[in-house]
Amino acid sequence: PFLAAADAGEPHSIVTGRGPSGPMHVGHVFPFYFAKYMQERAGTTVYVPISDDEKYFLKEQSLAEITDHARENLRDVLAVGFDPERTRIVLDTADADVVYPLATAFAGEITQATVDATYGDPENVGLSFYPAVQATHLLLPQLVEGRHPTLVPIAVDQDPHVRVCRDVAAKERYPVDKPGALLSKFLPSLEGPGKMSSSADTPSLLLTDDRETIREKILTHAYTGGRTSVAEHREHGGDPSIDVPYQLLHSFFEDSDERVERLAAEYREGTLLSGELKEIAAEAIADFLESHQERRAALGDLDEELAPFRLTEEERATARSRVGLPDGGPG
Repeated sequence: PFLAAADAGEPHSIVTGRGPSGPMHVGHVFPFYFAKYMQERAGTTVYVPISDDEKYFLKEQSLAEITDHARENLRDVLAVGFDPERTRIVLDTADADVVYPLATAFAGEITQATVDATYGDPENVGLSFYPAVQATHLLLPQLVEGRHPTLVPIAVDQDPHVRVCRDVAAKERYPVDKPGALLSKFLPSLEGPGKMSSSADTPSLLLTDDRETIREKILTHAYTGGRTSVAEHREHGGDPSIDVPYQLLHSFFEDSDERVERLAAEYREGTLLSGELKEIAAEAIADFLESHQERRAALGDLDEELAPFRLTEEERATARSRVGLPDGGPG
């Protein structure tokens, strides 16, 4: 339904958010650039929930620290370059006037047994309630704009959130359809297969890294699919399927499919060495980050920059009314 709606120019949306627990790395920003790509190509409406409340429940950080992370992360989201006419950014705590009523409605549809079976034993009541907040994130586009196909790009470990939300939508007590999930692979860690993390011992490629830092990280830490010696590599070739620099280019940092295929072929043949492939990847990543950093630096006051992306009063009232609060609730 999502692709059909996109092809036909009919209403459709993507929901992709951020849990502000620290600085963002390239793995965090990838879904936002995918959403922007769809927005530019198909006029996709994009909703960006910022789950500052969840990160407070999960992390040993104060609300003030989480808020600081959220504000810095929001600058990176804005630097992606979304169209404010087709983008809404929702901060759970700042937009509690709409998030909480919707989450309250959905919480009544989610049993504690479902929460326990899906997530295990929650550490606190905040985490017990949070699946209802997540359902709010994923269903909000339809509650604001009416029924339409919604796509949620996620990694496999986020799938439980979508399944619980789909269960809520399937009960048909609210005017929403079940959102679809686009399961995506993690961008690889520099040390090899696995999720790129901003908290692991192996360094991540942070959005704030300069060119020299990126080059040092790639050349020093990136796992390769090359051979143990240049002579052996020349004779037998390398394996791009496990080579992190190649995978980064293939996944995100090289636009030309033809060039990606050529690099893979040369690597397999042994004419392209691991060190040379690292240099190519480091340059491409640094170019991307410099452009991102320039757009970020050009932003003004955060609240002023965010204003065009906030839900309007009419949109807030519409969403509340569709879960049974026609007047927007008391007060």
